[in-house]
Amino acid sequence: LFSIVILGCIANEGYVNRPEEVEEYCIFNRNQNACNYAVAIGTLCFLCSTGFLALDVYFPQISGVKDRKKAVMVDIGVSAFWSLIWFVGFCFLANQWQISKPEDNPLNEGADAARATIIFCFFSIFTWALQSLLAIHRFKQGADTVIFNQDYVEPEQQEPMEAPLTYE
Repeated sequence: LFSIVILGCIANEGYVNRPEEVEEYCIFNRNQNACNYAVAIGTLCFLCSTGFLALDVYFPQISGVKDRKKAVMVDIGVSAFWSLIWFVGFCFLANQWQISKPEDNPLNEGADAARATIIFCFFSIFTWALQSLLAIHRFKQGADTVIFNQDYVEPEQQEPMEAPLTYE
């Protein structure tokens, strides 16, 4: 969700120009790399998030213990990686916004969008870190519970339960 907000802010108001210029520049200190970085990590993070959402839906159907452990370990690593990438993005965008010159944007267009981009980068750091901690908890908990149980039985192979008798 945060990556969609970041992409929307950059796409909608992330590029401005001076009144006498035709070409638009990135609102973050006229540094195209800042906007490109935000768009790239926003897009990749959104795709990664949808992939892990699909994995969470598919997780109960994974029958192999090793495959389940690998899925949780990948979740830990990827979540920690995205937390780091968002931290770098937050620092980079905040720095570029701080050193932006007022004469590059005399009408102060897109300032709220730039601030929203920075704030949602900041929120993303903690969201992905929390996701990583929850995956670590899932990994630790899995050793003791059914998540990594060797005696996994396919739901289709279980014997159906009999319906309770009703007296009319």
